[in-house]
Amino acid sequence: QVQLVESGGGSVQAGGSLRLSCAASENTRRMGWFRQAPGKDREVVAVLYTGSGVKTYAESVQGRFTISRDIAQDVANRTLYLQMNSLKVDDTAMYFCAATNIMTGSWSQEATFQYWGQGTQVTVSS
Repeated sequence: QVQLVESGGGSVQAGGSLRLSCAASENTRRMGWFRQAPGKDREVVAVLYTGSGVKTYAESVQGRFTISRDIAQDVANRTLYLQMNSLKVDDTAMYFCAATNIMTGSWSQEATFQYWGQGTQVTVSS
C-alpha cells in the first residue's frame, strides 16, 4: 500500500503562488494532482509519468501550474510537487495527491489511480 501525505496548502490572494508537496512511500508509474471544489466533482489538475517524465495538465491550469518530482538519494524520500502561480479564485479547492501503477485508460481518468492522499485545502481570495 502506497502512502501519500500532502502539505503546503493555505490561503492566498488572487495572483499569488503556493507550492504543494506530496511525500510518497514508494515509487509508482504515474502520479498526479486532483482537486475538488465545494459542490463539484473531483477533477484532474496535472499528471506526471515517472518513467518518461511526460507531464500533462488540465486546460484550466496550463501555463500557471507545474508538476514535478524530486527523487532524493534517500529512496525513502520521494516527493511530488505542484507549483501554482497566478492563482485565481476558481482554483479554490481541496487538492489531492494520487498515484498508480495502472497505465491503461485516459491520463486524466480518476478511476485508474489506486492510491490517494487525504488532501490539502487551497483557498484563493479576491
